[in-house]
Amino acid sequence: PSMYTGRPWTMRQYAGFGTATESNARYQQLIANGTMGLSVAFDLPTQMGHDSDAPIASGEVGKVGVAIDSIDDMRVLFGGIPLDKVSTSMTINAPAALLLLLYQLVAEEQGVSADKLTGTIQNDVLKEYIARGTYIFPPKPSLRLIADIFKYCKAEIPKWNTISISGYHMAEAGASPAQEIAFTLADGIEYVRTAVAAGMDVDDFAPRLSFFFVARTTILEEVAKFRAARRIWARVMKEEFGAKNPKSLMLRFHTQTAGVQLTAQQPEVNLVRVAVQGLAAVLGGTQSLHTNSFDEAIALPTDKSA
Repeated sequence: PSMYTGRPWTMRQYAGFGTATESNARYQQLIANGTMGLSVAFDLPTQMGHDSDAPIASGEVGKVGVAIDSIDDMRVLFGGIPLDKVSTSMTINAPAALLLLLYQLVAEEQGVSADKLTGTIQNDVLKEYIARGTYIFPPKPSLRLIADIFKYCKAEIPKWNTISISGYHMAEAGASPAQEIAFTLADGIEYVRTAVAAGMDVDDFAPRLSFFFVARTTILEEVAKFRAARRIWARVMKEEFGAKNPKSLMLRFHTQTAGVQLTAQQPEVNLVRVAVQGLAAVLGGTQSLHTNSFDEAIALPTDKSA
């Protein structure tokens, strides 16, 4: 319990609109209202590493998030936002290394050194093959890139959460709670093996690993799922990888309520579903929580619903 009851929650609202200018305006508004964490949604071409003017990106630019093509867009996105004061979660996977570097460069231009930056990149490419499909490179080079990010952040951006190992997307694609945990921890084990094989000491990167699960309306099953996941992870880290640092054994996780359980019909009922799902996450001991808005089955949340 001490892991999450000892400090106030960071509240962040997932936001990313068509252009960097529109998104920046939304971030400024959120910060003015007391938000200390930003959560960036990127559009599909950005997630796939395509420029906005690429023929294949036609019709998808700025649709489910913000389009970032270059450092110019990143400057606009975070213009007037003090990057040493806010933490930023970026939902980006295959091009995670590039987006994190652009973020670091924009911070440098603000006079903020990399060791002051806090936040998370999702950076979980294995679940892209399993559930989402927005991978760019084959598995082996993708894993090598992830190990490189672990090494780089340990040296340059030590407070950054280098990966968010995700079961959420598998659950949304049809996995049961047991399958969600099984696949997610299997992916986690593969990332640890990759980093160890690249010459890293397990205790040098394991404390920065974080996880991402779904919370459904089946409260008791979800709470049991979170508890089981923590126990299994601690045992694997200790017995298989010989981790010595207690922080390496901790399964720190973010939870999002279940998008797949929301309906476009009678959207107000979603308010109750999300409340129950959020309760399951809190009782399960989550460190971070995203509650879906009632209209999320239809579109990105409006100001009113958020």
